[in-house]
Amino acid sequence: MGKQKGDGARSKSRASSSSLAASLLPSGSTATVGFGGYVGSSRLDSSTTAEDSTPFSDIDSEVAVHLKRLARKDPITKLKALASLSTLFKEKSGKDLVSIIPQWAFEYKRLLVDYNREVRRATHDTMANLVIVVGRDIAPHLKSLMGPWWFSQFDPVSEVSQAAKRSLQTAFPAQEKRLDALVLCTTEILIYLEENLKLRPEDLSDKAVALDELEEMHQQVISSSLLALATLLDVLVGMQPESPGLDSTTAPPKHASKARAVAISFAEKLFAAHKFFSDFLKYQSTAVRSATYSVLRSFIKNIPNAFDEGNKKTIAGMVLGAFQEKEPACHSSMWDVILLFSKKFPESWTSLNVQKVILNRFWHFLRNGCFGSQQVSYPALVLFLDCVPPKAIVGEKFFLDFFQNFWAGSPSHFSNADRLAFFVAFKECFIWGLQNASRFCDGVDSMHHFRVTVIDSVLVKILWKDYLFSVSLKKPDRVSSGLSVDSSEDSSLSFNGKTAEPSNIRYPLSYSQELGKCIINILSGIFWLEHDLLSSFCTEFQENCLGLFQHAENVERKTEKIKQVNQFILLMGQHAMQKGENWPLVYLVGPMLAKSFPMIRSLNSPDSVRVLSVAVSVFGPRKIVKELFIRSKGCPMVDSSDDGGDKQLEADKFLQIFKETFVPWCLHGNNCSASARLHLLLALLDDEYFSEQWCAVITYAIKPEGSGPLPQSQDSDRITMLAMLLEKARNEITQRKVAKDSRHQTGTNPAHWHHELLDSAAVAIACSPLPFRTSNAQFMHSILGGSTEGDQTSFVSRDAIVLIFQEILKNLFSFIMESSFTWVRNACSLLTAGSINFELEFTRSVNLSEMVEFSLEILDDSFFSLKELGEESDLVSSILAAIFVIDWDYGMGTLYNDALYGEETIETKARLDFGESVHAFHCKISNQFWKSLSLHNRKRLGSILVKCIRSAIFNENKLNVEKSTALCSLWMLEVFSCVCQDQHEEQDLLDQLLCEGDTWPSWVIPDFSSKDQFAFRDVSTAANDSGNCKFVSFIDKLIARIGIDRVLTGYGKHTQSPSKETTYEEVTHAWLAAEMLCTWRWPGGSAVASFLPLLSAFAKSRSYPTQESLVDSTFKILFDGALVHGGCGAQSSVLPSSSDELEDIKEPFLRALVSFLTTMFKDNIWETDKAKTLFELLLNKLYIGETINRNCLSILPPIINVLVRPLCQRSIKSVETGGESGPDSSGENHMEDIVIGWLQRTLLLPPLIMWQTGQDMEDWFQLVISCYPFSAIGGMQAVKLDRVISPLERTRLLELFRKQRLGVGTLTTADLPQVVELLLSKLMVVAIGYCWKEFNEEDWDFVLSQLRRWIQSAVVIMEEIAENVNDAISNSIISPNLDVTFKILEQITFISDPFPFIIAQNSLLAFSLCCGPFGLEQVEDAGNENPLGTERWDPIKDRILEGILRLFFCTGIAEAIASSCCHEAACIISSSRFDHLHFWELVASNVVNSSTNARDRAVKSVEFWGLSKGPISSLYAILFSSKPVSSLQFAAYVVLSTEPVTQLAIVGEEKTYLDGDICREKDSCSLDMSTESSFHLKEEISCMIEKLPYEVLEMDLVAQQRVNVFLAWSLLLSHLWSLPSSSPARERLVQYIQDSSKSVILDCLFQHIPVELCMAHNLKKKDVELPVGLPEAAVAATRAITTGSLLFSVESLWPADPMKMASLAGAIFGLMLRILPAYVREWFSSLRDRSISSGIESFTRAWCSPPLIANELAQIKKNKFVDENFAISVSKSANEVVATYTKDETGMDLVIHLPASYPLRPVDVDCTRSLGISEVKQRKWLMSMMSFVRNQNGALAEAIGIWKRNFDKEFEGVEECPICYSVIHTANHSLPRLACKTCKHKFHSACLYKWFSTSHKSTCPLCQSPF
Repeated sequence: MGKQKGDGARSKSRASSSSLAASLLPSGSTATVGFGGYVGSSRLDSSTTAEDSTPFSDIDSEVAVHLKRLARKDPITKLKALASLSTLFKEKSGKDLVSIIPQWAFEYKRLLVDYNREVRRATHDTMANLVIVVGRDIAPHLKSLMGPWWFSQFDPVSEVSQAAKRSLQTAFPAQEKRLDALVLCTTEILIYLEENLKLRPEDLSDKAVALDELEEMHQQVISSSLLALATLLDVLVGMQPESPGLDSTTAPPKHASKARAVAISFAEKLFAAHKFFSDFLKYQSTAVRSATYSVLRSFIKNIPNAFDEGNKKTIAGMVLGAFQEKEPACHSSMWDVILLFSKKFPESWTSLNVQKVILNRFWHFLRNGCFGSQQVSYPALVLFLDCVPPKAIVGEKFFLDFFQNFWAGSPSHFSNADRLAFFVAFKECFIWGLQNASRFCDGVDSMHHFRVTVIDSVLVKILWKDYLFSVSLKKPDRVSSGLSVDSSEDSSLSFNGKTAEPSNIRYPLSYSQELGKCIINILSGIFWLEHDLLSSFCTEFQENCLGLFQHAENVERKTEKIKQVNQFILLMGQHAMQKGENWPLVYLVGPMLAKSFPMIRSLNSPDSVRVLSVAVSVFGPRKIVKELFIRSKGCPMVDSSDDGGDKQLEADKFLQIFKETFVPWCLHGNNCSASARLHLLLALLDDEYFSEQWCAVITYAIKPEGSGPLPQSQDSDRITMLAMLLEKARNEITQRKVAKDSRHQTGTNPAHWHHELLDSAAVAIACSPLPFRTSNAQFMHSILGGSTEGDQTSFVSRDAIVLIFQEILKNLFSFIMESSFTWVRNACSLLTAGSINFELEFTRSVNLSEMVEFSLEILDDSFFSLKELGEESDLVSSILAAIFVIDWDYGMGTLYNDALYGEETIETKARLDFGESVHAFHCKISNQFWKSLSLHNRKRLGSILVKCIRSAIFNENKLNVEKSTALCSLWMLEVFSCVCQDQHEEQDLLDQLLCEGDTWPSWVIPDFSSKDQFAFRDVSTAANDSGNCKFVSFIDKLIARIGIDRVLTGYGKHTQSPSKETTYEEVTHAWLAAEMLCTWRWPGGSAVASFLPLLSAFAKSRSYPTQESLVDSTFKILFDGALVHGGCGAQSSVLPSSSDELEDIKEPFLRALVSFLTTMFKDNIWETDKAKTLFELLLNKLYIGETINRNCLSILPPIINVLVRPLCQRSIKSVETGGESGPDSSGENHMEDIVIGWLQRTLLLPPLIMWQTGQDMEDWFQLVISCYPFSAIGGMQAVKLDRVISPLERTRLLELFRKQRLGVGTLTTADLPQVVELLLSKLMVVAIGYCWKEFNEEDWDFVLSQLRRWIQSAVVIMEEIAENVNDAISNSIISPNLDVTFKILEQITFISDPFPFIIAQNSLLAFSLCCGPFGLEQVEDAGNENPLGTERWDPIKDRILEGILRLFFCTGIAEAIASSCCHEAACIISSSRFDHLHFWELVASNVVNSSTNARDRAVKSVEFWGLSKGPISSLYAILFSSKPVSSLQFAAYVVLSTEPVTQLAIVGEEKTYLDGDICREKDSCSLDMSTESSFHLKEEISCMIEKLPYEVLEMDLVAQQRVNVFLAWSLLLSHLWSLPSSSPARERLVQYIQDSSKSVILDCLFQHIPVELCMAHNLKKKDVELPVGLPEAAVAATRAITTGSLLFSVESLWPADPMKMASLAGAIFGLMLRILPAYVREWFSSLRDRSISSGIESFTRAWCSPPLIANELAQIKKNKFVDENFAISVSKSANEVVATYTKDETGMDLVIHLPASYPLRPVDVDCTRSLGISEVKQRKWLMSMMSFVRNQNGALAEAIGIWKRNFDKEFEGVEECPICYSVIHTANHSLPRLACKTCKHKFHSACLYKWFSTSHKSTCPLCQSPF
């Protein structure tokens, strides 16, 4: 855009006008809100050339830099420049900034049309900062700025336009000043706007801008310019802005007239130049078209002279034909211009073809719902009708067409607001048409005919029909107009005699209501316009209703129509009440009911009765009765001035009609209309005559004429009708309560509805409900109420309610007395105690089952009416208790149905069915009801139920204890939940529950009056008390369900004095804890397994104030009891006591005490300080004066064994951290002194070989041994010392050991008593552990010889067991009786004398200390000083290890042999190991640490043994045991996966044979995969590798079979890893896996690795918390890849849990990726779920690929296949390998690229350079390399080496295989050797075999001759 002529004119006048412009500007202005009424919503674009700019040389350099940056294309740069300019403007003075205004004006104009809205907004902010600083100095430049400034006020972006307004307000704060500025710059503004309107899109930017952006910028410039022009004309020409921003009293500016003239003149030129802006109406932009309508409106309003005869017709077609505008955003301005044009130029209508140009478009506009502008267009319709010239249309036709098209845009799919606008507009237009009929009609008759026609055609045939046939929908989605008509079944519903009706279309419910209101408002308008005009609608309404009552049609359709009529009557009633009009009743409803009432009475139609009911409820009973019986006899027209119409009907006449007509009719017969008639009867109850009417109804219902009283009547219909009436009366009471002025309304109080006849009938039916039980139950429910908590409406008196519920309780008692359970029958005495004083007849009634069912129905339906009884006669608590008892009886009966009842009889089934009904009823009772019971009722109910539970536990001896106690614990929870509202009430119930009985408690007898007083029962009398065990089982299950805190701690009552209230103090039931620990085992639990973990968790929680008190009191009770009863020869253990060893302590109190102490210290509840306190307590109790307390001595060893560990923790930690090894505390020094004293006391005793009784030798030795414990936290293979002892103590201990060794001398220990051998073995373990370094050769010789002898004794027993099992299974084949076999196996595995295993266990522990990790560590510390470090002892140690391995193999062989019989037999063998679990754990530990030599000899000896199963089978039997021991499993895995066993453990024996003519090949001895081979895995793992079922995917994540599958694959992969990389055995095994194993294992692995969450996490971010299981799997996968081992993951697998399984899964996947990449890649490429494959790829890329790629590149770099023809270069950064092969004058470079997710994604191979090689050969070699690297299951370096050899062979002249086009086979790496006899071509045997298999023929692939 160049410089225009106007610019020169402006520059000439600048000097003269600058002072005027400056006067407009404030000296120091502050911005105000708003722009004074100049409201715009568009944007302006401006274009100026560089000629307008001021040179930058005169501008501040810093400002100049930022101004230059404004010309950049990047919006970020512009924004930064504008921000910098704003900052600079604020910092500089006005004089400094004056010089930059011209250049800023240039940039300002250009920035206003920028595409980026933020740039435009920031431009205005910068402008505001500039004018604040410059002030009046901007005046000389105002005219050049005002055009774009005004234009920017109408930017389409609100934020931008607001910023523009703020900048202008900053310059001109006063409104009148802004107006003056507009007047001053009128010409410049108009010229600027004219320039904008002439712009083309390509004029807007001189830079490369996208065409769509240019088009959008151009549309914004045009729309903003048009709006600016329209607003400018409104301001200057009208001088009154439409916005209220300018005060109407403001005086016009000084030069306003001149500016107005200039504006008019300029505007007329624009109007003509732009062809009336018609081209802008053709724009696709909504904003441009809307702005065009606005500018046309402004021209019509302000410059009407612009419209002359020459252009008026054209403009009329353009404006009046604008109804084709479909964009709702344009409709507001469109309506403004249409209405204004029609008012200004009404004659323009006649110049057009009205029908074609205007009406057709207008009808289309209406039919389409105004194209979405309902809120704008519908209110404008009545204004449009007012503007339509009458001469331009035909009145009647126009209005009929108008309303039809208007209705065609039916608002069924509109929103609520749009629909409301539609109906309001329709009503207004309809009434306007009737009121203004004179405009379109010549005379009165014509007017009347016009009105009648419109009403009949529109109101009746369109609106009413659409309303009547519309069907409501809850969801307003499937809706459409109801204008379409179809054939009707109802001949009375027709238009002009034609049988038609609107189609039944479903509408929203609000649509139907709003349509009805619209019709009623129209009828109201018609009524006030002319009453007679209602006649056609009234006639149609009556005929429709009569037709509905008369004709039988589709029931559903008829019901919907009746609903519409009822809704219409309701709406008319609302209208009549709101407006005070009576025409709805007098003209419509009254006459209709008068004509149809006889028909309603005669027909059995509920719908027709409902119409009458609705009318009565709307208009009142007396008005309707009046219309029915009085008005119908005379003229239906009533003087509307008669306000006392209801008074004409006398009371007696009304009552007479009610009694004689309505009561008999409404109570007659129980048929389909009965409900509707009863509703009508209640609706006819008038407030003034309520009592008389209700009495008449009840009297007729109970004692009709000719019938007896209701109970003796045999008419069940009367009972049902009365019940229905009462139900409706209850609803009526509720409605009356919520109605207005309910305080003065009769019938709101239930007492108003009481009647003596109702009381007597209810009591009589309760006593004798038969034979009409169903109707009677319905009647009782209706009369009592109480079905919901809020329903307190009862139609009988309180006395009658008491009698009814007493009868119910009698029936329930009778049912309870017939129970099969003793405790249930005993409950009757509890239920009848108290104030229940009536006698029960316990003789069985024939109809008892029906009587109790009837009673339950009454309770179920009227349960909440119990509240009305209160506490009278304890009736409420007794009934509720009976419900509990029957429910519990049913629950227990269901549990033991078969045992109790045998075959099901009719009585049994009836009893169980009723119990099920009671249970369902009981479950429905809400917590709110229980809370609402009184304290008295809750206490009595709780007491009854607790006694019932105790009776059920103690008195039922024939039931399964575990099931019954579990059931009772659930009952107790129910009691707590229902009866107790706080912990005090709960504690009271617990006290009643735990109170002393005949058989409870058994061990500790508390004094309930004093919490610190206890007594102990005799052990012999309490040992076999079954009642105690049952009750403890019950308490255990109760604790498990509600927590130990609620059972063992609580609040007890405490009364200080009679004058004070009872208070509560915290108490503990420590005696109960001691009782449970002493009981030790009970059905379904034990102290160790169930109770102690809960007690420990409670003690550790630190959340309860009674924790410490409970624990301390429990210890005191147990310790006192142990002192009383003694130890009974309690043994001490050198290892931490297990549950099995605790079982060996026979004295209950000591056993309980040891287990309690073990738990307290093991779980760190008690620490060292507590141990010191207890140690001192024991020392004090050990001596009574100078005498030894023998009871204390006997219990001391196991207790000291527990206390030593916490007492010596500090010294042990000091040694582990490298500190001093001696005791570091006074407590430990004191203990050491005590122990040395005990050692010296024991040294005084004779040697064990000289065993003497009476000297407490066993107790003292046990005590000494207990002072030297070991720990095995990491398993038996990680045994450590638990104490650090001083040299003096070590010397004394060694003396004690050597005294026993020397005492034995040459004697054999086999002749010693077992107790001596046991003590000697324990002493040996302790001496080895604590005195290792001081042992000499004699000591070691004695130790090793004894260990070998003791271990060998166990070996002999296990070998005998294995042989016996072998014989038993062999015999079972001959006589297959499994039960006999099982018994034999149980006898074989039962070890009657466990002593050899006990002694062998200690021997194994001693040997572990000698030769295990502990021993090796001691040898290293001692150097050559210790004799055991010499080679002398190696043979005997290997012999001992061989014996241990034989133990291991024996147990495995026994299970393997048994498993060949059946799974149950194997379970018998495996279960026997748990009897000596520590023994087998020690065996496993030694097996893991055994030498290769010992394993080899053990395997050979087992094979030589000659049993039916060998060593490998035994190992697999242990690994996959049905009852696994984790330590044995790991040992079996270690042996199977290491030499020498691994070579025998995986691959089975194989035989190779060849097929067909291939056998004749001389080279067939090379084991290629072309041969059919018997190669297979061992049977034990082949089923998991080859035939892994898909069902494994559905198993639990830690299922045993799933674990076994993982272990099998771990063994296979470990074996594969151990094979040499290029060995034939490895290649065969890899090919076998590729061909035979299912890839379902990989699916199984990723069930444990949560890859679905991998995509949602950045796996390498340290601050991101990874999903559970993913970190373990990732770390394991990386470690397996780097180490090539799975042993670390298998070792930590047991006990299996999801985390450990995830770790093993990750390790297996990682090792698979390394050694079987092609196998994994093939599986990955077959995945179809993209989310899963993406997750797997993300996991692999993050954790597996980096170490794999690094390893592959390192191996390639280290490989030595480089020679003069072949070179390799590796790029670690790019993950690329470049292989260069050159031969003579040919060469080729192949680039191998490893993808980021290698090896899931295939390796890419590309040829980057070739020389002297044909394209065909180049492509073949490239494909060859790709085949090798992608099919290689192993290292990539191997594939490259094979490919190189392939090239070498080819250059050596070896022919390639014609099938695979390769010399070396890609899978088995063989050469083509099988030649065709005809064509002589050689093939790979594998390729040829595949060809034969797939082609199904044995011919040569080339010559097709027989091969």
